Amino acid sequence: MKHAKSSALLPFATSFIFSIAPYKNFPIAHGFAFMISPTMAINGALTGNYLGLFNRSTTGNASNHVLAIEFDDFRNEEFNEVNDNHVGVNLNSIMSLYSEPAGFWGGENFEELKLASGENYQVWVEFENSEINVTIAPAGEKKPHRPLISKPINLSGVLLDEMYVGFSGSTGKMVDVCRILAWSYSNSNFSIGDALKTKHLPLFVHPKASIFRSKGFTIGVVFGALFITGCCGLVFLSLFRTRREEKEERIEDWELEYWPHRINYQEICDTTSGFSEEKVIGIGTSGKVYKGVLKGVEVAVKSINHETQHGMREFLAEISSLGRMKHRNLVGFRGWSKRKGGKLILVYDYMRNGSLDKRIFECDETNMLTWEERLRVLQNVACGILYLHEGWDVEVLHRDIKASNVLLDNDMNARLGDFGLARLHHQGHVADPTRVIGTLGYMAPELVRVGRPSTATDMYSFGILMLEVVCGRRPIVAEKPPLVDWVFSLIEKEELSCAIDERLNSQSGFNSEEAKKVLHLGLLCASSEPGDRPTMRQVVKVLDEIKCNECNEECMHASLLGKINSAASWSKRSANSPHGHYPTFDEICQTSFYSTMSSVSYPSPRPEPDFISEGR
Repeated sequence: MKHAKSSALLPFATSFIFSIAPYKNFPIAHGFAFMISPTMAINGALTGNYLGLFNRSTTGNASNHVLAIEFDDFRNEEFNEVNDNHVGVNLNSIMSLYSEPAGFWGGENFEELKLASGENYQVWVEFENSEINVTIAPAGEKKPHRPLISKPINLSGVLLDEMYVGFSGSTGKMVDVCRILAWSYSNSNFSIGDALKTKHLPLFVHPKASIFRSKGFTIGVVFGALFITGCCGLVFLSLFRTRREEKEERIEDWELEYWPHRINYQEICDTTSGFSEEKVIGIGTSGKVYKGVLKGVEVAVKSINHETQHGMREFLAEISSLGRMKHRNLVGFRGWSKRKGGKLILVYDYMRNGSLDKRIFECDETNMLTWEERLRVLQNVACGILYLHEGWDVEVLHRDIKASNVLLDNDMNARLGDFGLARLHHQGHVADPTRVIGTLGYMAPELVRVGRPSTATDMYSFGILMLEVVCGRRPIVAEKPPLVDWVFSLIEKEELSCAIDERLNSQSGFNSEEAKKVLHLGLLCASSEPGDRPTMRQVVKVLDEIKCNECNEECMHASLLGKINSAASWSKRSANSPHGHYPTFDEICQTSFYSTMSSVSYPSPRPEPDFISEGR
C-alpha cells in the first residue's frame, strides 16, 4: 500500500456491486464492510458481532491497522450510529470516524437508498492526497458527481507496506444475506469501476405477495353473468401463467437461501459439447464429471444422476455446504445449474493434476508423489477438515474422506472435494442417526453399528487415508488383510518399516522415521474406540511438528506424540481391540449404503455469552 522507494501511501480506487437481502419473518442483521487489513483472518474477531473485524477489547486499538467502509442496516446506540441505514468510514474501531445516511445526490436533491432491500447497489471508494471519497448509487446508473462522504483522512499510521483487501460481515442473532456481485480494485486507474458489468445481474428482491379479493354475489342475472365472466377470466389467466412458468428457469426458495453463482444451463451444455463422452474425465456413483472452459477458465462439470432421491439430496447437500465455503484446501466451487426435468449440474475449479489415488496407486515412479509431497498433502487435507469441523458456527461432517476425493492443483497442493455426502449440524450437538453412508474401508466401526456420524467418524476416515498415503496400498485389497489389521500385525512383529511404500526407499531425502510417526498417527486416528481418536486440531499440530522436527517437552501435544512414538503401546492396544471391533463384510451387507438422507437443516443459533450485546 506504499511506494516501493518511499513511505508515501499509494492512492487506490475500488468499486463493487452488492445487495443485502433480508429473510422473511426475521429481524434485519448488521450488513457488511469493505476492509483493508494486515491479515486475511483477524485474530480475536467475533463472528457474530463487530462486523467480524474486532471484539470488545480490540476495537479502538491502533495496532489493528484496519480501514473499513461499513454498510450497516442495524442501529447500535452504544456506537453513536446515525440511524439503522447508514454508510460509515471506520479506522481501527467499530465506531465510525465519518457516517452518513445511505443515499446519493442527484443534483441538489438527496435520494435515500434502503440497504437491506435486496436491490443491487454500486459503490465507489477512492483515496488520494489524504482524502477519502465514498459514493453509492443504484447499479446501472452513472456515478454521482457529489460523493456521499468526502472527508480528509490520515492513513499513514494505518496502512502498512502490504495489506489485504476484501469484505467482512456478521449477523449476531439476526439474519440477512450479503452478496458481492462484481468487484474491481486498482492503485492507478480511478475509472476502473466503469468496466463492471451492471446489467443482467441476479436480483434478490422478494416479490410482493399477490392479493386476491373475491367479489360478493349480487342477486340478479346481470351480476351473476359478471361473476361467471370474471371466474372464466381468472381461470384463463392462471393457465397462462402456469404455462409460462413451466418454460422459465425459476429460482426456487431454497436456491435463494443457498446462493452461490447460478450458471446458464446452455453455457454448460456448450462447454461440454452437449455432455459428450469425449469430455468425460471421471465417473462416480452419482454421475459423470466433464472438463470444460467457462469464460476462459478450465472447469470440472459434475453431472448428478437425479433419477433417484439420493441424487437430488446429494445435489442439495453440496449446494448448501460447498457453495458457501472458501478455503485454500477445499476444491473451489464456481456455481451450479439445473433444468426442470433435466440434469443437475455442479461446476468446480479444474484440478489439473487429478486425484490423489492416481498419484499413489495407479502411476509409475516418475509420476508418483515423493515423501515430502505426500506429507504436504496430508497437512493440506487435515487443514481442510479442521475448517469443516471448527471453522463454521455450523459443524460440517464430510462423511466420505478418501484418496479419490482429494484433488491436486497445479502446485501439487491438496484440496478436499466431493461434498455430496456432507452433513451440517450444530457444534456440540450429536448428529441424528442415519443409515450407513460412505465408502467401504473408510467407515468407522461405530458408524456401521449405530449409523450416527460425528467428527470422530471423519477422523477414522482420515486415519485410513494417512495409512494409504504412507503404505501405497488401498484399505481393502482382494485376498489380503484389511490395511489397518495389516499395519497392526507389522507393529506387533516390530516390522513396521515393511508397511512403508517400498518405492519411497529409492527416493533421495526420504525420512523413514517421519513415515513411521505418520503410520502411528494414522492408527491412532483409526482406533476402534471413538474416544481414543485425537481431534483434527491435534492432528494438524502433530503433522506440523513431525515435518519441522520441533517436538519438545513443552509442546502442546507432547503426550499425543508420545503415543505415536511408542511402538509398545500399539501391541497393548492391538491386544485389547480384537478384529471383531471392526465391521465385517456381513455387517456391511445387512446395512443399506444409500438411504434416505434428511434434507440439510439449520438448527437455531447457539446462545451467545451474556456480555455480547444485541448488535454487531
